[in-house]
Amino acid sequence: MDGFYYHKYDATGLAELIKKREVTGEEVFKEALIRIEAFNPSLNAVVHKFYSKALKQINNLEMTNTPLSGVPMLLKDITQDVKGERITSGSRANQHFRAETDSNFVFRLKEAGLLPMGHTNVPEFALMGVTEPEFYGPARNPWNIKYTPGGSSGGSSAAVASGMVPVAGANDGGGSIRIPAAYCGLFGLKPTRGRTPVGPSQGRLWQGASSEHVLTRSVRDSALILDLIHGDEKGAAFLAPGYEGSYVKEMAVPLHKPSKIAFSVKSPIGTAVDHECKEAVLKTVRFLEKSGFEVEEKDAPVDGKKIAQSYLTMYFGEVAATLSQLEQSLDRKITMKDVEPTTWLLGMLGKATSAQEFVLNLKEWDTAALAMEEFHETYDFYVTPATAMPPAKIGELQVKPSEKLLIKLVASLRAGKLLKKSGAAEQLAEESLMRTPFTQQANLTGQPAMSVPVHKTGNGLPAGVQFIAAKGNEQKLFQMAYFLESTDLWIKADENPFYSL
Repeated sequence: MDGFYYHKYDATGLAELIKKREVTGEEVFKEALIRIEAFNPSLNAVVHKFYSKALKQINNLEMTNTPLSGVPMLLKDITQDVKGERITSGSRANQHFRAETDSNFVFRLKEAGLLPMGHTNVPEFALMGVTEPEFYGPARNPWNIKYTPGGSSGGSSAAVASGMVPVAGANDGGGSIRIPAAYCGLFGLKPTRGRTPVGPSQGRLWQGASSEHVLTRSVRDSALILDLIHGDEKGAAFLAPGYEGSYVKEMAVPLHKPSKIAFSVKSPIGTAVDHECKEAVLKTVRFLEKSGFEVEEKDAPVDGKKIAQSYLTMYFGEVAATLSQLEQSLDRKITMKDVEPTTWLLGMLGKATSAQEFVLNLKEWDTAALAMEEFHETYDFYVTPATAMPPAKIGELQVKPSEKLLIKLVASLRAGKLLKKSGAAEQLAEESLMRTPFTQQANLTGQPAMSVPVHKTGNGLPAGVQFIAAKGNEQKLFQMAYFLESTDLWIKADENPFYSL
């Protein structure tokens, strides 16, 4: 096909070209490979490649039988296992680990015809809102490589935003789809708890806080992929409310007006919110009000600080459990040298957390979930900034040498419990969440939530706006996103320097 500009097409568009035989799967694959090899040295988005496996899949496909046949994609280097391939979770300790089977999420993507070509960069064990693992080095934002693409799906967001692939795997346990979507000008939806598969090796991710999905440039790609992969799985701990329709078909149905929208630009934990992030929300709701929606400034009926604390209690416990499982896989005791200092500190705090404390904090999830269900009986959407601050510069949030020394001292004294009692854990929590305090709520309540690219800051970086809907109502989010995508508010993918090359 003369004049075939691979990166100008979304996944749906590429699939249509292949089905019409205007291009072949091999040609599309080659274009993806060329862009990955050209841009990855600058962006460090892809950390492991399995091109030959993708080529073999092309040769085995009947290119017209599956909805996304021949469309290349990338997967996230945690939980999105490919049989026989290395998956490290961003940690040096896992550098020799190979997956025994495809994850259910990956299996369903392959069944849809998508071609995984590699794994993308993540922070160690996907624990941070920036992607700067010591093992691989930092992933960089295609809009400005001095800045982070966010985390933990930072490698995936950099790959999609630069046009390496039209879609990449992601997961979201506290904002890890929505934060990088906001920072890289992408569309990112976290589905309802239980909507997408997380097995077969586990029935839950982060006690149900984490969901698997993708990052995309277009709304229709996200909707189509959710159509293709959602549904029950054996051994799953959670079941989403049933949905028999088609997200792709529903997204084009105009929202009933006047739909009611509540919004807030206040941090739920009482910390500062950058004026650019506030403006992203305010200009969006002003536009929606002019478009016939009912808009009201109103905070969510939950205690933001309790939500943050309950999220971090789970976070600490999950890290401690991860380190324990790591010892089993390595068949030896692990030390501080095996993992990054922050990971070690979080693990210590997890070990110092009692079962009673863990359970009591989980109960806060249920309290918040009920409150939000009642809230959404009145309001169709709850709108906030996706993040409280624009992207940080690379290295800005790294652990300082003095902090590393303190962690070593605490570790040597086995003073995790003392650290918790001192209030240092609460300080750590606030510092950890002050840049991204808005996203965790939907993870704990199990609601679907999305970040939409509708604003750019004064220095040209994207800033996303978050929409949350009632549990099971992804179709409403797709309808809103599809509407906004048709307006001048939506940031066009070809505005970043890499994408236009």
